Amino acid sequence: MIHTVRIDDTTRNGKKLVANLRRYRKGVEFENPALTGITPEGYMTADEFVKESTKDIIELCKKHGILQ
Repeated sequence: MIHTVRIDDTTRNGKKLVANLRRYRKGVEFENPALTGITPEGYMTADEFVKESTKDIIELCKKHGILQ
């Protein structure tokens, strides 16, 4: 059975857990989106973020009369 666990590695306990789990070569696998290139569900890539942000800024400026 495979379990998916989310560990906040910015906390003291999270750092301890990650350090302990990294000692095991078999049976433990870490998925790092930065290394795999697979964007998790609900996240967007940098390019998508720039496009969406630009669209939102233009819409906001038009709404307040800054842009025509």
